[in-house]
Amino acid sequence: MAKIINQINIEEDGIYLVFGVTDEEQLKLLHFSSGPFGGIEDNGQYIQEGFQLVQVNFSGYNRPYEKHGNKHIVTAPGYLLKYVGMKDERNGIGRRLVITQQDSLTGAKVVSYLQFYTGTSTVRMYHEVVNEGEETQTLEYISSFYYLGIEKEGKTSSDEKMKLTYACHGWQKEMNFRTVTFPQMGLGQTQPTVNQRTSSTFELTNTGNWSTKKYLPMGYLENMEADCGLYWQIEHNGSWHAEISDENGHFYLALSGPTEVQSHWFKILQPGERFTTVPVAVGVSTADFDRAMGQLTRYRRMIRRPNKDNENLPVIFNDYMNCLFGDPTTEKEIPLIDAAAEIGCEYYVIDAGWYAPGEWWDSVGEWQQCRERFPGGIEEVTAYIREKGMIPGLWLELEVMGINCEKAKRVPDDWFFVRHGKRVFDRSRYQLDFRNPAVIEHVDEVVDRVVNQYGVGYIKMDYNIEPGIGTELHADSVGQGLLEHERAYLAWLDGVFEKYPDLVIENCSSGGLRTDYAMLSRYSIQSTSDQEDYRNYAIIAANACAGLTPEQAAVWSYPQRDGDEEETVYNMVNALLLRIHQSGHIPQLSVERKALVKEGIDYYKNIRQDIRLAQPVWPLGLADSLDHWFASALKTEEKVYLALWRRGGEDDTCQIPLAKLISGINLAGHKASVWLAYPAKALAEHVEYEIVDETEPILTVNYHKPVMARIFEVAMECDS
Repeated sequence: MAKIINQINIEEDGIYLVFGVTDEEQLKLLHFSSGPFGGIEDNGQYIQEGFQLVQVNFSGYNRPYEKHGNKHIVTAPGYLLKYVGMKDERNGIGRRLVITQQDSLTGAKVVSYLQFYTGTSTVRMYHEVVNEGEETQTLEYISSFYYLGIEKEGKTSSDEKMKLTYACHGWQKEMNFRTVTFPQMGLGQTQPTVNQRTSSTFELTNTGNWSTKKYLPMGYLENMEADCGLYWQIEHNGSWHAEISDENGHFYLALSGPTEVQSHWFKILQPGERFTTVPVAVGVSTADFDRAMGQLTRYRRMIRRPNKDNENLPVIFNDYMNCLFGDPTTEKEIPLIDAAAEIGCEYYVIDAGWYAPGEWWDSVGEWQQCRERFPGGIEEVTAYIREKGMIPGLWLELEVMGINCEKAKRVPDDWFFVRHGKRVFDRSRYQLDFRNPAVIEHVDEVVDRVVNQYGVGYIKMDYNIEPGIGTELHADSVGQGLLEHERAYLAWLDGVFEKYPDLVIENCSSGGLRTDYAMLSRYSIQSTSDQEDYRNYAIIAANACAGLTPEQAAVWSYPQRDGDEEETVYNMVNALLLRIHQSGHIPQLSVERKALVKEGIDYYKNIRQDIRLAQPVWPLGLADSLDHWFASALKTEEKVYLALWRRGGEDDTCQIPLAKLISGINLAGHKASVWLAYPAKALAEHVEYEIVDETEPILTVNYHKPVMARIFEVAMECDS
């Protein structure tokens, strides 16, 4: 039985990382936490069977020991790998570990890359497996992160101390976070026996090209007894898999890209061929969700493509939501352009429909301007937008062609996803395959035309289909075809930004159905939802900063033609701490309501330089769809911006503890001060607020209407 004979301790940026090397020359990941290593039971069988740094499974090799069902544990050659060595180095980002393992039986060599980021307790990692043997191997699974012992700190049962927070995520109901205990996940210990095991797993999985159609690829594990937390995100724009289950008395977390079981994926490795996993980010914190998300926010900003959009946070008007709804014309656009300029918008985006008359859904794909809609040409309208001091934008959906698109009828099948010898289509569209050079030539021509001929500086890049498990053309498996396409799409996107570095491209997939950091490390702005009801959108807006940085999170503000002043304010509050996507029939609003929109945009311009640097805080916890009161805040070194919503209910009073908001900015001789920031003066009779306890300050707010929202600011003032 295996025995640890050497221990490698890494401490970096608040991360305690411990590896063990056994007497059988195997490397074990023993500890990944915000606190020091407290040891592990000296059980030779458990050490031998578990604690791998990476799980790798080839076809045709026995997987002994633990009863595993569909668990991705005790993989072969994963459990056979021998430790070769570790390179410990520094680069411009932070510390980096490069770890090599190999197996003589299968010929597998695995090189693991762990990149620390100075200033955040987050590690980004991926693995590369190389077939150095003489036989062809079929790779069925490889983890991007695997850690056994997620519950080992502390003495109480995992039933009592462990919680998982994750996000259900669907069309018009994005950012729906839930927190569950291990028993609620079906993984309760129920009896105090260390040998209890199960065939069950708790899985968060995506299969297909809409990476976040069911879940966000992220989560947060909390050990309340040991005061430690583990957070992660899988940085992939397609199929991915996260699972939690048990092995030999411990629980594990396994993160990966596509798998054979879940995603119809496998990859054949010829001798000398290699495969690289999708990257994941994993970090540690105390048992505090807000602190964990603060660390993840810092990391997300570090890995993102540098761009002016996330520095300047310009205000965007888009003509779609609760406005033109995909039916633009020159006649309809002109008054909207005038109104958008009047209220202070800086970009103006013509959304869907500009390329075809009438019903256009199943004929899209060539992206030529429609003279029936724009008799003077789309250039006439984009020029008018620039005359009004704004940068014009257009909507595109480049990854698809409608089944009635004339070009789709002319090009060969290898332009598209194919399964069972037939083109794959969804919702009357075909999925283009970005591995095909002819497809790249096509989409490059479209981008060049809209930028250079139509004069746009903003593209809303939408994507409204789900082509499923992948394509069988030129791939070992349909899942591998999908993965190669997705990587080709990212490479294409990198090329677009290299050619047009100042072009702003919005990531939209029926709203937020590809909110992942493969995309968002490139795109500067993300549509968060297609939600059409501003009251429901408030829940999404309140939770958005857990899913992405505030300066990337675009939220619609669309005052209704038949609404009132409180409805207008509510719409604005939804967007004011994130990115404003202004819409609605602004010319038809009353003078008073239009003034409230303009006041909100003016206020936003005063605070947006704080937004891009701030950290998210949820003083009432994450918002739930049944909550009547909920809040979110952005915290800087000097002040806090607090959004507070009421959505019905009988109680017109809300109490907000300020301790978490002001921690770190409170100094001796100072006290908390709160003031109403938006709207500053209008509708003042509808709200009352005060700090009721100076020792443990609590902000008490009364909203006198059942549906209201406001922005408050919290800062320190000298105690006179």
